[in-house]
Amino acid sequence: PLLRSANLNDNAKWIQNGFTIAGGDWGGSEMNQLYSPSGLCVDDDQIVYIADCNNHRIVELKCGATIGRVVAGGNGEGNNPHQLNCPRDVIIDKERDSLIICDYNNKRVVRWPRQNGTNGETIISNVGCWGLTMDDNGFLYVVDCDKHEVIRYRMGKRQETVVAGGNGPGNHLDQLYQPMYVSVDRDHSVYVSDSINNRVMKWMKDAKEGIVVAGEQNEENSLTQLSNPWGIVVDQSGTVYVADNENHRIMRWPQGATQGSAIIGGNDRASQCNQLYYPIGLSFNREGNLYVSEYGNHRVQKFNIAQN
Repeated sequence: PLLRSANLNDNAKWIQNGFTIAGGDWGGSEMNQLYSPSGLCVDDDQIVYIADCNNHRIVELKCGATIGRVVAGGNGEGNNPHQLNCPRDVIIDKERDSLIICDYNNKRVVRWPRQNGTNGETIISNVGCWGLTMDDNGFLYVVDCDKHEVIRYRMGKRQETVVAGGNGPGNHLDQLYQPMYVSVDRDHSVYVSDSINNRVMKWMKDAKEGIVVAGEQNEENSLTQLSNPWGIVVDQSGTVYVADNENHRIMRWPQGATQGSAIIGGNDRASQCNQLYYPIGLSFNREGNLYVSEYGNHRVQKFNIAQN
């Protein structure tokens, strides 16, 4: 399994000018374009996989390449085995050399071979899957946005357990309201971006309710607040990194902190290399360089970590 995180220092800084590695301009369906990209992940070889949502495909971009290739979907929107319909997230299952995809509009999670796969295999059905991740034991965690819960699946054994939410939409500590993306730490605590509640929740293993680790219920742009949080990563020290979507910035929230800091963006929404426009997904490579997908700019930017 691949976590979306490196071992990051809480004092790490990133060069504020990013560079576009995929997409840009007004979006489109050519191989050098994206159309409303969502979740993404990076493997050990710095190959980036992008859920190219409105092109109904997963795009693979090798390190240094200027044009990607379609590795899943790309056959128009539909629900056949060779099609996707608005994929929202993608992760890598290294053990099986495959991609696991949230095929949101088809309400299914599919597994797709990484090498020359022509069809996907449905591994979970009837789920409003928006984001997903995997822990070090191979358990799969899927955000069911429609049911306002996060479910843990034992791969191949059809065991499923609600590990966050599941008590209907709301703002109580045992509830979520349109959760989007999920990350899991080494203690198997679940961190979920609770978008309508403008907060990030942490649910410890077997907990009946969560604790707020970032944001407040008010939707604002101060350093104590988030506005529609989406993509999320938690590192080994419990620091949370979150795409603060409607504030057009990436926030870092150390464990136990009452406020965060903007590590990228936050200077209005636009398309300059130091700006973001509705950031959605985020992922780090092993060196700590940060990749961000932007729904509004139809691009993925890479922000290099500053070398002290």
